Amino acid sequence: MPDVQALVNDFVLKIKRRKIEGSQATAKHTAELLRQVVSQQRITYTNQAASLIDAVKAVGEQLIEANPVELAIGNIVRRVLHMIREENVSSAMSAVEELALGSDDDEAEHDNRMGLSAAAVAAAARSTLRAPSLQTLLEDIPDSATAPHPPSSGGDSEGKSKSAAESSSRNKKLKHDVIEAINELIQEIDTCHELISAQAVEHIHQNEVILTLGHSRTVKEFLFAANEKKRSFRVFVAEGAPRYQGHVLAKELVGKGLQTTVITDSAVFAMISRVNMVIVGAHAIMANGGVIAPVGINMVALAAQRHAVPFVVLAGSHKLCPLYPHNPELLLNDFKCPSELLDFGEFSDCMDYDGQLGDSPPIRVENPAFDYVAPKLVSLFITDMGGHSPSYVYRLIADYYSAEDLVVRRKSAP
Repeated sequence: MPDVQALVNDFVLKIKRRKIEGSQATAKHTAELLRQVVSQQRITYTNQAASLIDAVKAVGEQLIEANPVELAIGNIVRRVLHMIREENVSSAMSAVEELALGSDDDEAEHDNRMGLSAAAVAAAARSTLRAPSLQTLLEDIPDSATAPHPPSSGGDSEGKSKSAAESSSRNKKLKHDVIEAINELIQEIDTCHELISAQAVEHIHQNEVILTLGHSRTVKEFLFAANEKKRSFRVFVAEGAPRYQGHVLAKELVGKGLQTTVITDSAVFAMISRVNMVIVGAHAIMANGGVIAPVGINMVALAAQRHAVPFVVLAGSHKLCPLYPHNPELLLNDFKCPSELLDFGEFSDCMDYDGQLGDSPPIRVENPAFDYVAPKLVSLFITDMGGHSPSYVYRLIADYYSAEDLVVRRKSAP
């Protein structure tokens, strides 16, 4: 099998050179790489879950550092960490159940030990799979339940060898279960567009007018699905300057027979009163329900709010980020090449100057890639798990991520 570090270095190089772009492709490659990391991790007889967590975190830090703007990388790393913790707790509970079905020798001592073990597993499950709450803090868990008590076998070699064999078996099962969970995650990433598109007929109705901006594969598949269900509707496509990806989307929609009108970005506010719904894609969904989306979409969201037009965001669950926009670990924007905004030859005289070292040129060209859309501007999220309001994002975060893994990479102090 190929060396894991060689695979990591190759993937990091591809990310830095932008050979892998797009949240879906990046998320899938990240999950496949972490599957290799888990499968090649050496089996130890003690604390296999901690060993897997450390290995995934070490690789995750390198991947996140390679492209901090692509939040899908950190999302997948944290989801895999959550899977390891979840499968470890499930394995511990299974071990307790197996012991409960064992021999009945010294039943009173056995029941007492099982009670403590079950309490310990329950405490581990609470601390691992969900954030602490007032109820969990007030629950009475005995101090002696912090770790399961081993059977008092007298310390003979036969008991030790049996315990080691059982531990090895559990470790192998843990690795197998984690790999199966990652395979399900990869399948989920592959089918996210189909699952989102299947909901199109519930949201797009006859003779409606839909507005979108730029080019998003998720939006395109969503509109195609509604069109295949014999929905007759019209689409306004804002061109999405400066990259004009809206032209590409409009051409694809016309190829499928949809009534399509291309408008300039500045005409959005003038046309929004004729629109029944705004449907856009997203780069990431933050923990507060805010959206990181292609530049220009915040303007569309403000216009939609002004005219009380529903603003719907389509995104796969791999774009659900458990961090907030104010977290220092995040880098929320990327700046593209200035040539997309203006031709260098036309402004070359403005860029030639005789200033001192450290002075700024007479003209600066900044081309940001993303906008931030506040949660109050979003009407509905449509994901592969269904439709959700921005206020429900916190619950999805609790289902997919562990509180211990929210910060995988910490910036060094200045």
